[in-house]
Amino acid sequence: MSNLSNFMHHHFDKPADELGDIEKRVLAKAHERKVISTDVNAAFSAEASFGERVADGIARVGGSWSFIIAFLAFLGVWTIINTILLATRAFDPYPFVFLNLILSMLAAIQAPIIMMSQNRQAERDRFEAAKDYEVNLKAELEVLSLHQKIDMHVLTELTALREDVARLSAALSARS
Repeated sequence: MSNLSNFMHHHFDKPADELGDIEKRVLAKAHERKVISTDVNAAFSAEASFGERVADGIARVGGSWSFIIAFLAFLGVWTIINTILLATRAFDPYPFVFLNLILSMLAAIQAPIIMMSQNRQAERDRFEAAKDYEVNLKAELEVLSLHQKIDMHVLTELTALREDVARLSAALSARS
């Protein structure tokens, strides 16, 4: 574990006990050279309860053009049936009190369901932001590691070149 602590200290300017859980997890994955990115849709959907999936489905249908068009058609048919076809014996004559009751109940049920779905979408956005942060942090660590490796390689080559120059200078000095 001390190797991981050295890795943490090298990439962050603070001790390992001051790092957050996300940073520790990302550093461990980077140290192990493991992939950290995941399919956010699958990961988030796997955690959804039955009620959350139902709320998402209702919000998806209720916020679609097909629902709006179908509902407008329903309202048109309701109005035509109760004003023209059943002019004398309409089950909901004008001003359509029963239709207003149905619409009020639908709105009373649909509004909290849509709010549940919006809350879930906000939670999903936070989940995606956390995953993006993890991936970005790991990418940054990998870039830093590559930069360090390149620096070490350049320093090794410079040392070798200095030794070669010193050896050539010594050989030239010996000839003259």
